Amino acid sequence: MRIVGIRRPNPGSDVEVAVLSDQGDRVTVVASLVDFWADPEGCLSRPPAGPTLATTAVEQVPPVLPDARVLCIGLNYLQHVAEGSYRDQELPPYPTLFARWTQSLTVDGAEVPVPSDEDGLDWEGEVVAWVGAPLVDASPEEALAAVVGYSVFNDLTSRRAQKLTSQWTLGKNGDRSGPLGPIVPASEIGDLSQGLRLQTRVNGETMQDARTDQMIYSVGETLSLISRTLTLRPGDLLATGTPAGVGYSRKPPRLLQPGDTVEVEVERLGVVRNHVVRNEQRLTAAVAAQKARV
Repeated sequence: MRIVGIRRPNPGSDVEVAVLSDQGDRVTVVASLVDFWADPEGCLSRPPAGPTLATTAVEQVPPVLPDARVLCIGLNYLQHVAEGSYRDQELPPYPTLFARWTQSLTVDGAEVPVPSDEDGLDWEGEVVAWVGAPLVDASPEEALAAVVGYSVFNDLTSRRAQKLTSQWTLGKNGDRSGPLGPIVPASEIGDLSQGLRLQTRVNGETMQDARTDQMIYSVGETLSLISRTLTLRPGDLLATGTPAGVGYSRKPPRLLQPGDTVEVEVERLGVVRNHVVRNEQRLTAAVAAQKARV
């Protein structure tokens, strides 16, 4: 089962959650976005009862609540730690966490612009875990049991902006810089510790190739840690970090340029494919979005 967000073309229509067909050409509505995240396990356990629509008749959008938290692990694979800023330091005892805003997220097939002050965008293939139940002071086992599904994710990064300060917020929140794949229920995937293969390709060339059992900090441990400070709610997301092979660490560095196609593929979760475009198209999209809101 693959779960996506959709918006019908009716003026003022709200986001709905739907099941994507195996062929990818149709969606069947499950519930409104709010109703789905009020009871995700229940919604996934029942056959979808809503209308079936052609994907060409709807806009696919991330099935993300506007007030959801998008929490991300910055360094979670040993080889990636070694190629980055911690190469000559001891491994941090706790995961390096940063946040994205939901507005930075997009979907498979979306065009991603290169911001004005960047030489290009860097790829970071990852897996996202979706929280399906409230978590407060949870044990790692309780936290893992609350994960309702997983998605492929590309944490596309503006490196110049990221490195302006010690905080990563600016470099991690470019427009449409967080493409998300459909949600695949955790019941169909199991635990990432089983080692799902993750690959990132640029114009068909493999740049990252790792397995999820190489993570330093597990999903359950990280969600447990977070839950001891803030209450996690259904619909919150955890991006689990990227393996080695990012562009800035290459010699010479290599970044995504307008015209490039980047793909992240994770075993049993699918592929997220996006096309990189010029910054001018960011302005055009922003103007169009503003007109749509008026």
